[in-house]
Amino acid sequence: MRRRDILKAAAGASIATAFGQNRPADFVLRNGKIITLDRSSTIAEAIATAADRIAAVGPNAAMAAFTAPSTRTIDLRGKTVIPGLIDSHAHMDREGLKTVFPSLGRVRSIRDIQNRIAELARQKAPGEWIVTMPIGDPPFYFDVPDILTEKRWPTRQELDAAAPNNPVFIRSIWGFWRSTPPLIACANTEALKRAAITRDTVSPIPELTIEKDANGDPTGVFIEDGMQPTAELIWFRKPTEFSRADRARGIPIAAKAYHAFGTTGVFEGHGVANEVIRAYKDAYRDGALTMRAGLVFSPDWKSAGNAPLESLIESWGGWLGEPASGDHWLRLAGIYANIGRQRGDDVRARASPYTGWAGFNYDTGLPRERLKDVLVQCAKNDIRAVLNYNSPGVIDLLDEVDREVSLKGRRWVVVHINIVSRRDIERIVRMGLVVTSHTNSNIYKEGHTWQARLPRERQRENTPLRDLIDAGVKVGLITDNVPISLFWPIWESVARVSRVTNERIAPEQAITRMEALRCATENAAYLTFDEDKKGSLEPGKFADLAVLSADPLLVAEPAIRDITADMTMVGGKIVHQVPNR
Repeated sequence: MRRRDILKAAAGASIATAFGQNRPADFVLRNGKIITLDRSSTIAEAIATAADRIAAVGPNAAMAAFTAPSTRTIDLRGKTVIPGLIDSHAHMDREGLKTVFPSLGRVRSIRDIQNRIAELARQKAPGEWIVTMPIGDPPFYFDVPDILTEKRWPTRQELDAAAPNNPVFIRSIWGFWRSTPPLIACANTEALKRAAITRDTVSPIPELTIEKDANGDPTGVFIEDGMQPTAELIWFRKPTEFSRADRARGIPIAAKAYHAFGTTGVFEGHGVANEVIRAYKDAYRDGALTMRAGLVFSPDWKSAGNAPLESLIESWGGWLGEPASGDHWLRLAGIYANIGRQRGDDVRARASPYTGWAGFNYDTGLPRERLKDVLVQCAKNDIRAVLNYNSPGVIDLLDEVDREVSLKGRRWVVVHINIVSRRDIERIVRMGLVVTSHTNSNIYKEGHTWQARLPRERQRENTPLRDLIDAGVKVGLITDNVPISLFWPIWESVARVSRVTNERIAPEQAITRMEALRCATENAAYLTFDEDKKGSLEPGKFADLAVLSADPLLVAEPAIRDITADMTMVGGKIVHQVPNR
């Protein structure tokens, strides 16, 4: 038996002993529809929790044995309860960072933007920076600048008129919020001056354009044909920077936002850099962490220099290897990596150790053979690897690693699956890989473009959830931070509707509502070796649950994405509750 399985067996025994004593419940939730997501898909009437665990699940009458004068009884009045949702690729920290800089609001003209900038200028001393969130409507920032009357971006002169005594910078979106370029940032004349940007300034990468007017002078508009902002990192880093305090304050704010949609756990599948790890630790130390978090390390390969690969990875094994370091609130294990990188990655990485919106190191990509060596060493040292399916040939690479060191049972993760062939599914099964989808992008936002690239006979390969689940693959659902509700990917996995064409994308790959809920709970718990502790509502497991605004099994299909949590509980404590519900 592997050491991990021994530890699991021991944990299970202690839980059984503790609940054999029938201690009184702290909470009893009765008269509801309890979707347990246990192996039998049991639907119950009531659930009792004691301390941080589930004490009982069953009919209302069975709760009497767990009820004492101190027990708080909640009448659900028919509402639905599900296991707490687990976001398998959340970038949760970003949600808190969105509160650091002021929003422009629902602007519909350049005059609206000027009025908002002028309002902010009145709150600033002369010479003080004004930095705002992007132009457009969160969370997606669709259809800009067409939502503006002028259907164009504000120039530096127009921003000058609103704030003649202050440098102004309107930052661009993080590209994956919308999933399509371009990314646009706008600066006024004083901001350009402080950044030393003139008519002679040359962009360091082709995908970043400094827009010029007819005279060859900068207009103040920066256009990026990519997904990760570069202009703010290289020219406007200081005024746009997130401090350590910003990141630490942001974690509880972000957790609260996610709890409002029933999320009780996150797995940061893209990896996180040290500044995000530190923010989570700060929140944990201060007793402010209410979200169970599994973190994957985003390595800064530059800092490794020419260190011998074998000894480097071996030295990481003690803190990145399985079983994960940490406890059931905050755990760190594994590394994120991808094949190759682009020049823009190296340019953005110059800001290291600062990572901006990303939260991960920009230069995690390695040449294929170098990465293969890293992965082999990771396997030998029980360090789990998380790789991006967007890396070309990633399944081929893992297949080669598997021939040297078996990956079966290690639960290595492949994130952001998109076009997956039957052959790749067979290899995913053989290697025991866990996968996470990206339905927000690959179905809802850009599903129509993916389908247009594929011949008709291969269109079923776009996010093939039905084929993956039928093959026995554990699939986790993700938000990628936009929108933050997992009920969007649950809906997308069931409905598979394109935002643009309103047509169903590879409808034969749709999964049932119950299966989608399992992907967001049980499968996500499996991803972190925690299926015996969370992911279903069963006695002895953590009391992580959500009372919902609507029944996801019965509500009209389009309304699935509108579901929120009336109450969310993590470890037996209420972390979110809507008043009077």
